[in-house]
Amino acid sequence: MVAASAILVGCILAAVHHAEVVAHRVGEPFGTLILAVAVTIIEASLILSMMLSGAANPTLPRDTVFAAIMLILNGLVGACLLVGGVRHREQHFVLEGVNAALCVLAAMATLVLVLPSVAATPTAPAYSAAHLVFIALVSSTLYATFIFVQTIRHRDYFLPEGSGDLKAEAHAIPPTTRQAAYSFGLLLLALGSVVLLAKSLSHPIEEAVAAVALPRGFVGIVIAALVLAPEGLAALQAARRNRLQTSLNLALGSALATIGLTIPTVAAAALIMRWPLSLGLDQTGITLLAVSLMVAMLSFGTGRTTILQGAVHLVLLAAYIFRTIVA
Repeated sequence: MVAASAILVGCILAAVHHAEVVAHRVGEPFGTLILAVAVTIIEASLILSMMLSGAANPTLPRDTVFAAIMLILNGLVGACLLVGGVRHREQHFVLEGVNAALCVLAAMATLVLVLPSVAATPTAPAYSAAHLVFIALVSSTLYATFIFVQTIRHRDYFLPEGSGDLKAEAHAIPPTTRQAAYSFGLLLLALGSVVLLAKSLSHPIEEAVAAVALPRGFVGIVIAALVLAPEGLAALQAARRNRLQTSLNLALGSALATIGLTIPTVAAAALIMRWPLSLGLDQTGITLLAVSLMVAMLSFGTGRTTILQGAVHLVLLAAYIFRTIVA
């Protein structure tokens, strides 16, 4: 297990390095988009493989997606704001881009994770085929529209203001197309290795969690954290260098991709395989999600952030983990 953990750390560092090479070649916001989409595709594949390897768990996609959203929206965002605030006191970003991402995230999270709790009945706790088709369509449509806005229509909303501490990197010669393609292939390989190692470590992690008398649901948080580690490290590095816009592109883009790509994929598989699928959160989960979205909108309402916003987000993450442990 120690050797596998060491290899896992190496794969995470390699993924971050090759993602930065690709990002330097294609520029923003395409660079952060590539890493977010690549990680989410592999995350969806991991969920499907886990459901295919054993008895279909109707709540597995919901728990995984919710854990990823909470880890990103509170853990990753909070850590970036705290690290950036400690080093630079106050950081700035483009308000229009962040507001656009939060608007889409609030709509998708509500439709996918909250609406099922209202629409489902005690006699039919799982989503019907019509419901699955609907959420798959609205999720993919919203995500595709956001990508169009981010990369084409209003790309300037997601570009860094150029005030970071990366002057040398900004003027460095971009890698060649061949070097970028090589790094992209190694990025996919590293991300795939992260997921495979995370899956292979799931059984030892389950044993460790059981040994300290923690709920089994805590394993999902650990696995989600491992899968999201490459994005998290890249976002923290950007925040430390006073490139908060890049950090937020990674964090919020990953949260959107988690719903916009994972849910349609799992919904299609559930329809084909006739799996029961339960996506609705309980009342505690809905409350935590609502508070997290509200705090995020308030945190990013002025275009400036300090360590205070970072501390608030991290407290919400602690509340989510505490709720999972004591549930």
